[in-house]
Amino acid sequence: MYKRTLENSIKSKLFKGKVVIIYGPRQVGKTTLSKKIMNESGVKTLYIQADIESQRDLISKPEPKQLKSVFGDAKLVVIDEAQNITNIGTVLKTFVDTYPNIQIIATGSSSFELSNKIKEPLTGRVYEFFLYPLSVEEISNDSLVEFKGREDFLMRYGFYPGIINSGIDEARINLETIKESYLYKDVFILEDIKKPEVLRKLVTLLAFSIGSSVSVNSLAVEIGTTAKTIERYLDLLEKMFVIKRLYGFSRNLSNEIKKGFKAYFVDIGIRNSIIKNHNDIEHRDDIGGLFENLFVIERIKYHNNHEIFANRYFWRNYNSLEVDYLEERDGKLFAFECKYKERPSKGLKVFEEEYKNSEIVIVHKDNLFGSIKK
Repeated sequence: MYKRTLENSIKSKLFKGKVVIIYGPRQVGKTTLSKKIMNESGVKTLYIQADIESQRDLISKPEPKQLKSVFGDAKLVVIDEAQNITNIGTVLKTFVDTYPNIQIIATGSSSFELSNKIKEPLTGRVYEFFLYPLSVEEISNDSLVEFKGREDFLMRYGFYPGIINSGIDEARINLETIKESYLYKDVFILEDIKKPEVLRKLVTLLAFSIGSSVSVNSLAVEIGTTAKTIERYLDLLEKMFVIKRLYGFSRNLSNEIKKGFKAYFVDIGIRNSIIKNHNDIEHRDDIGGLFENLFVIERIKYHNNHEIFANRYFWRNYNSLEVDYLEERDGKLFAFECKYKERPSKGLKVFEEEYKNSEIVIVHKDNLFGSIKK
């Protein structure tokens, strides 16, 4: 079991009279982390699995005495997959207001579903955390040598805890299962998806487009549906932790383009499974986009896990020059260009001329480890 970077941050928020929420896709380790925190808490605990009807029904009504009778003498209660409880926000509000000394940890595999149910009832009563698939930092134990030894496998099969120690055949099968269950099945259950084939086509197009900017209108035309449908599905994919979007950066210079977005997959193994390509890294024609996806998502994980806040963009101009990834943090711009094999970048040079106080980094396979934490 890997040490999750978020663990200490979560522990620091316990027993402060607020609910702790841990969001994240299925199979990323929310249950494992929650149970580890329970086992090391030193207090009496209770685990409730809310996707089992009999357990869900025990806490479905916001009645303090009923809840207390279920929780008994437990001082720390984990409610796993809490989005399955219809009125979970009201239940949690009722309980934390009545019994503030009992710590609740609730997990959810859909930020869309769980957030909608808890945001208003739990205003001011909640700490929120996001658990991603394992990070380079967590897997490598902060060792460059260990990371380099696993780099090829990670870029082909991704970072899910149940994947990274598997054999190749098992990894492919497990990725297919995860893809079909959480990427498609969970989204279909979450929303009334009237055009499931449109969603599948959209996900496939995004998988082939990593590293390139696209637009809602162009996707709608290519798939043969409306821009409204595409935007709705993109929003769902983001709220189900399938993709992350970056938008164009502009300070209104005349030669900058702000339209369009880039979509990156939260796990590159899932992305490779979608396009059915797990070939070794040295024999791929999509290595540029794959490497860019890896860096951007690992950078997002690093910020999330260490509570670093930044605005994220990409940049391009009308001369087709581009910077892959841009951060605005603490009043400063950080520009990153991803090149699997190190080479100069015209886009970075032009950007540096326009934004002279920015920090410029060319990310390549030999400095990826350090660049993620820069």
